[in-house]
Amino acid sequence: MPSPTADTARGALLAARQLAGRRGDRMLFQGLDLTLDPGDVVWLRGRNGRGKTTLLRLLAGLGTPADGCIESGPQARDTNSEGPRPQVYIAHANALKEDLSAVEALRFLATLGGAPAALEEAVQALKRLGVASRAHAPVRTLSQGQRRRVALARLVLSAHAPVWLLDEPYDALDHRGVQTLDTLITDHAAQGGAVLLTSHQAVSIPGLTPRVLDLDTFAPAT
Repeated sequence: MPSPTADTARGALLAARQLAGRRGDRMLFQGLDLTLDPGDVVWLRGRNGRGKTTLLRLLAGLGTPADGCIESGPQARDTNSEGPRPQVYIAHANALKEDLSAVEALRFLATLGGAPAALEEAVQALKRLGVASRAHAPVRTLSQGQRRRVALARLVLSAHAPVWLLDEPYDALDHRGVQTLDTLITDHAAQGGAVLLTSHQAVSIPGLTPRVLDLDTFAPAT
């Protein structure tokens, strides 16, 4: 099996070599090489069904590759099992519990991610995303845009996680929400983090040009 050790030894936060992803009996992509270095922002593109979400989940450690390998660099490696995880993955579905309040749901997700947050920290994160007024409202009463903001508030609580893996993070956001997310991504990259994100729309972040990874390039031969 190929090893990305040479890349991670040179300071890469995350590296994958000859990676292949499968859904059921169908191979989605194969032969994918990817290196995320400090400061990288990468826009993951590809047709519907090509495996963008599958790739993000593999990189987040939530699945097993059909082939190839993934390795975190020394500064991203989780050496403390009780500490924050080296990657933060925010799925398209938000993963908020309907019967919890917004702030409770956010704190629950932060705890699952290995970085518990105090109540005030979580409220401040919601404030950064513009939904502090809904902090104690049940998730089931929130609009789709508000739910997305609550989910993205995890990024405020995860600023020190080296790698952010974001599945359609701009979905349901208004102009102000887009601006806030752009700032969070820009700041994270400037501080030496890396971001891999999917988006059906062109990613246009002021002062930053994302690198493009087109998953169609790694489609299996038919």
